[in-house]
Amino acid sequence: MAEVDERSGLSLRARKQLRTRDAIVEAAMGLFAERGFEAVTVNEIAERAEVGRTTFFRYFTDKQEVLFAEDGVLLDALTAEIERAASPLAPIGDSLEDSLAVAHAGVREVAARIARSEWKSVRERLIRDNPALTARNLLKEQRYVQTATDLLTRYGATPETATLAVGTAVACYRTALVAAESGRTGLTEAMEAAFRRITAARPTG
Repeated sequence: MAEVDERSGLSLRARKQLRTRDAIVEAAMGLFAERGFEAVTVNEIAERAEVGRTTFFRYFTDKQEVLFAEDGVLLDALTAEIERAASPLAPIGDSLEDSLAVAHAGVREVAARIARSEWKSVRERLIRDNPALTARNLLKEQRYVQTATDLLTRYGATPETATLAVGTAVACYRTALVAAESGRTGLTEAMEAAFRRITAARPTG
């Protein structure tokens, strides 16, 4: 759910639209948590959200997209953080250290926002247990990867260095997901630990 202060400057109509969208997400995720993804219909989501079926499709193309409702917000956050971190380092050139620092900052921001989501564990379980959702999630992740890589090259990183840095950052994030599943550590903490391992393992001199 978007932060309140991010909505304060919006028109009344826009705020109402966001409240409707939030209601659909809350209804869908609650039903998915109770029954699983496949057992829930769009009609049932609309009924619980107290909206019509047509209204549901005004906000989401299908019920799968509800699980990725925050994609736009996360992509904007990734972009803003990478631009903030990359700007003072440009042109980055072939510096893996600088590129990795920038990619780290961007992925860390996305991970921190995901970690604050109340539906994080439910969403991860649903994606893991459903091949169609897994496939769509991989497509969404590829968009993040391409965005981060393009941004790094825009700030002067060579394509090879940008690709390696972003790939390493994503690998740390995926490692953190595995670690966080155990319940012994949080997502952001696990990701920072993965980055520390990468940094310590890099040869020097």
